[in-house]
Amino acid sequence: MTKTEHRCGWVALLGPPNAGKSTLLNSALGHKVAIVTPRAQTTRNQIVGILSEPDAQVIFMDTPGIHQQRGRMNKMLLQTAWHSMHSADVILVMLDADLYIKKPDFLENDVKPLMDAVASEDRPVIVAVNKVDLFRDKSKMLPLFIDLQKMWPKAEVFPVSALTRDGLPELVKLLKSKLPVAPALYPEDQLSTLPVRFMAAEIVREKLFLALRQELPYSVAVEIEKWDEEEGRDLTTIHAVIYVGRPSHKSMVIGKAGATIKDIGTKARADIQTLLEQKVHLELWVKVREGWTEDVGFLRSLGLADE
Repeated sequence: MTKTEHRCGWVALLGPPNAGKSTLLNSALGHKVAIVTPRAQTTRNQIVGILSEPDAQVIFMDTPGIHQQRGRMNKMLLQTAWHSMHSADVILVMLDADLYIKKPDFLENDVKPLMDAVASEDRPVIVAVNKVDLFRDKSKMLPLFIDLQKMWPKAEVFPVSALTRDGLPELVKLLKSKLPVAPALYPEDQLSTLPVRFMAAEIVREKLFLALRQELPYSVAVEIEKWDEEEGRDLTTIHAVIYVGRPSHKSMVIGKAGATIKDIGTKARADIQTLLEQKVHLELWVKVREGWTEDVGFLRSLGLADE
């Protein structure tokens, strides 16, 4: 790459749920633009993160995990992921090394949809094998790397740890080299294309996932109903609704004497204040909306377009 060549392009982050795509995006940018939880299918929308460096601008598209679950919402999640892949200059497949070394039988089933999707691709494909920091003896990963190279003979298989950033600078350098020569599409100080209201709703949803862990019903959504900015007081007032799929789930979110939702609100408000760089008054309500995961109109209102 010469000094006069500036590269710019789109990188689709694809992979099974919990592969570490959102963690890698946040680590690459050095800022949090995507929520991260231990639960599968945390990411529901396409999250765009922008890495601007003097020689290149890498526009990451973090996507919902590729899975084989049924239902209207799951279908829309997959459509979001495939749409990102089709519009990308580079395809970055992320896989969980720890999972497939411990349970090698899971590998073929998990990656088959991805293998089929990129089998005839002429665009660059990079397979990032994540969570290598969990292995002191790196030789344990060799059989997995051999299997992956057989599955993707034209791809470059690259070890990385999204959490510790081990191998991440080298991965970013490789991604930049695969992008087309082009000027930057976004200002160098812009980190994402996401509206702040969406990011605030995502922060609330993240705190829900972290607070309730395994008890959290899958049918939970967050929508911002009111957003008032008082410039003179340096204050933003936000009213957010937490939708649950069943009446029994409402009490789970609220908690005993309102303790759970109060904790969620306190932690979400702190992160939203950091995002907005001003004081925030956050109010949360819980509403029951049965069957919302199959309601196309409501799913579209959440940004899960059925295209």
